Amino acid sequence: MKKIIAISLLALVVTACASSPRQSFRESVINRALAGAPGQAQPSKVVAREIEFARAAREEGQWTAFRQFAAPGALIHGRNGILAADTWLAGRADPAQAVQWEPRTIWMSCDGKLAISEGRFTDPAGLVGNFYTVWKQQADRQYLWSYDVGASDNPQPPARGPIEDGDIVVTSIDAVAANIADCFRRGEEMPVAPAVSLSDEYASGGGISPDGTLQWRWEHHTDGRRKLMVNILQEGSWQSALDETLPAPLG
Repeated sequence: MKKIIAISLLALVVTACASSPRQSFRESVINRALAGAPGQAQPSKVVAREIEFARAAREEGQWTAFRQFAAPGALIHGRNGILAADTWLAGRADPAQAVQWEPRTIWMSCDGKLAISEGRFTDPAGLVGNFYTVWKQQADRQYLWSYDVGASDNPQPPARGPIEDGDIVVTSIDAVAANIADCFRRGEEMPVAPAVSLSDEYASGGGISPDGTLQWRWEHHTDGRRKLMVNILQEGSWQSALDETLPAPLG
């Protein structure tokens, strides 16, 4: 029942200098490579959506893209806690240069209605870090983001050295790991989802997919750290797919 797809993709990174023809080629490679997952869960749609989102940020403006791709009630997990995306984004001017990102891992419920993506980003100042985005499938079967959090690496990785004559440069060869939850037939007994402990120490929230096969939770700690946990139903039992604490924002 376990379905894990790992696909190597050439030129997955959406770079600020990429031309339209190359962008179209990259997206066609991704669609061909990831298409064909069984059932309703199609990780290729979320990967393509992430790339479309990043391209819109580059071409139309970062906050314009965030407004375009946001689901009703979407949340941004900022340095001081949870923010309502529609309020925070309203009227916000786009920066001159957008953050750019690429997905690396997708977790998806069996029914395809909930997905969580993880990946790497680079901001205009050159800082790199991790992002996590929760995607919900809408009535028109399109995916919109409903929760977004990211943090720069602290400390930052060492700067790359200059490229010298004779060096072989690989622009981007990466892999997207697509993890799909188990599917259960009507009448089959499903394992009970892990209990969510509540504490007054920190704010928290999250949700579970309509079919009960993918669960996620966020926490905001008083020192500025933000935590994200993902549980997925695989191999007949609940597995911890992600338990990540993001450092307090730099600066």
